[in-house]
Amino acid sequence: MEWLSRLNEAVDYIEENLDKEISYDKLAQIACCSTFHFIRMFSYIADVPLSEYIRRRRLTMAAFDLQAGREKIIDIALKYGYCSPTAFNRAFHNIHGISPTAARKQGVSLKAYPHISFKIAIKGDSEMNYKIVTKEAFKIVGVKEHYSMSVDECFAEVPLFWQKLYKAELCKQYSI
Repeated sequence: MEWLSRLNEAVDYIEENLDKEISYDKLAQIACCSTFHFIRMFSYIADVPLSEYIRRRRLTMAAFDLQAGREKIIDIALKYGYCSPTAFNRAFHNIHGISPTAARKQGVSLKAYPHISFKIAIKGDSEMNYKIVTKEAFKIVGVKEHYSMSVDECFAEVPLFWQKLYKAELCKQYSI
């Protein structure tokens, strides 16, 4: 469970530094793994890329700051790491659907991406009804293809393999 608390500590580091530069190396150090593995692990577990999570959290906080109405828009943009008002406006509009200026109006609906935390959920603790049925003999047919390439290459090649099978109508030939 220590790895889970380390992931949550890394997320806490992100939250504390949304208005500063966030070091991926520091995040990995907190989680006690390499930067490469931290980025992959975070994306896999959180189901959102690390950079996208940070961007969403920054734009959520920027929206809160805009609605508070105390700072200039350019100051808020700089605070959350945007070098130009145009880049901030574009990113803000992509997340919230409106401009930063419009976000200052009372009663405007904005999106918020909350602070995530990692927890373990245990599943399978409930009963499951089942029965065993005896069936007549039947054929199982398969197609074998060997790939000795990287995972990224397989992501490109395997869909092409399935397309080839469908075009050859091999799947229809054996369907029930």
